[in-house]
Parts: sequence; structure tokens; C-alpha cells
Amino acid sequence: MSAVICYRNKGVDKKIPCKAVLTLGRDKNSDIVIIDLLVSRNHAMIRRLGHSDYYLIDSGSSNGSFVNSHRVAIPRLLKTGDRIQIGGSELVFEQKHKLEDALDTISMEETIISDRPVIRKITVLVADIRGFTSLSESVDIRTLTRMMTNWFHNVTDVISEHGGIVDKFIGDCVFARWEFGDDDGAAQSVMKALQAAVLINDVTEELNKNTEVPEKLRVGVGINTGVASMGIGQDATALGDAVNIAFRLESATKVLGTDIVMSESSYGPLPQECITGEKQHIRVKGKRDVLRICSLHFGDVKKMLYTFNEQQNRSI
Repeated sequence: MSAVICYRNKGVDKKIPCKAVLTLGRDKNSDIVIIDLLVSRNHAMIRRLGHSDYYLIDSGSSNGSFVNSHRVAIPRLLKTGDRIQIGGSELVFEQKHKLEDALDTISMEETIISDRPVIRKITVLVADIRGFTSLSESVDIRTLTRMMTNWFHNVTDVISEHGGIVDKFIGDCVFARWEFGDDDGAAQSVMKALQAAVLINDVTEELNKNTEVPEKLRVGVGINTGVASMGIGQDATALGDAVNIAFRLESATKVLGTDIVMSESSYGPLPQECITGEKQHIRVKGKRDVLRICSLHFGDVKKMLYTFNEQQNRSI
């Protein structure tokens, strides 16, 4: 869906289309230049995820970015009508729905709308920061914003570099997916998700080293493989049981005291000699039957990745 930023500059109303990344700040090279001493040179950006999710991300500015008068510390998903305040300027986010886009380009007679969902096989990763609530209460907002902006940027890069798609930012949590076409691709998608999980932990460890925090930040990761629906009106966002279980597995890491919880549907396609960690049964909210899972620490995963890569190299 197309989106624009509306604002008034020198008495003239302007509409700037949102691209993959739209920068805002005092710097003359910004997509939207805001000449205001309250605005940092590289103040904020609007970043698109998927086809139609746009997030406002503050770049660690001195005076902050606000959406509907609330300061943004973590990426904020924008919706039509949201008011963005940067310094003394106000900008409005507007987004057209798919049907409106279609009617802009073709006549009603030519419009064909299908409500048939697209079903895809995916491996889902959900990674959540531990201790974020206490961190937000003990660190000043500017430091918190810089930390989280750095974390989300680096995590997004890690997932993209390993063939994944960032589906959503939800608070201090990232939800990503790896799509595959046949059963042979399941193992590869899981190994890529595991590689990303280890690197997300590394990103978090760097955050601990470079910032004075009262309590060490950690991440918990849930990984699940299954089918998801990406139908009309869902804008390629994965929905369904496969996604819900991944979120439940991430929550289970807290109870089990481990770093990663992976479902049987994810570890099942892997070579059994590669699998480390502890296999067990758990119950999760919303599921009547118990789930078979494997709980792992990041050290276990590094061993798995090494063994898997050695096998792959021998088979070449």
C-alpha cells in the first residue's frame, strides 16, 4: 500500500511519498529537511518493512521524535492519521488501502479482488529482549532510544543477510520468517534462523558492552516451522498457528531458563546427529496437546551449526 507524509513548508502543503527508507532531519541531504534548532542533523527515519508496514524510528536525537504526543523509544508502527512531531514541526502519515490503490490505476470493471489466502511454508523466529521494562525505568530516554535504534537496525540486517524477512517489530520484540517451497528447504530455513538467533544474541552482547546498563540484557528466542496464511488484507504478514506457537515458545524460554526453544516441526527435518540441547514436552496456552520441543543455549546452537556445516561441506 502506498503511503505519504503530509506537512506544510513555507505556507505550501507538501506530500512526500514513503519509500523503503525516508530520512528526516536538519541535514540538507535528508529526504525531508527540517530547519529547526530543536531538530538533529539525522533526527529520525521512516522505514518500510514488508510491503506496507511503515515504522518511525528515532535516530537517537537530542530532543526526541513523537507520535500523537508520545515519545518514540522503540520503532513505532504508523497508521493513517498519526501525527509525527519533530521539533516544532508536525507531519501527518497517510496510507492508502490496496483497493484505493487499484482504483487509482484501473477502472472498476477491470478490478478483480480475490479473498483466497496464500498458504506458505515458513520457519518463524521470535526474539524478545529480557529486562527491557527495568531498563526503560532506569536509563534516560535518549540513551534508551539510541540503544534500541541500534539493536533493531542490527537485528534487521542480521535477519536479511541470512535470507529472512522481518515481519514485524512488536514492542521490544522482533518477529521474522523464512519461507521455503518444499520439504527439502525446511532444514535450511531452520539453520538460517538458528544462525540469525546466535547473531542476534551477539548484537545484544555488544549492547551490554557499549552501554552502562543496571542489568545485563538477554534475548529469548522461539523457533517454529509450519504453514501460514498471507491472504488479502494481511499485506504479506504471516498469520496462523505456526506464528502463534513461535510466540508461545519464546515465552517458554523464561519458564525453562534457556535461550532458545525450538519445536519438533523445526528440529525434526535436521540431521539428528546435529541436534544438541534437551528434548522435552511442554504445554502452551491455546494448545490442547503437549508440544515436543528442544531447549537450547546459544553455545549448543553454535555446536549444531558447526556440525551441520561440516556435514554440508563433506557432501559437496
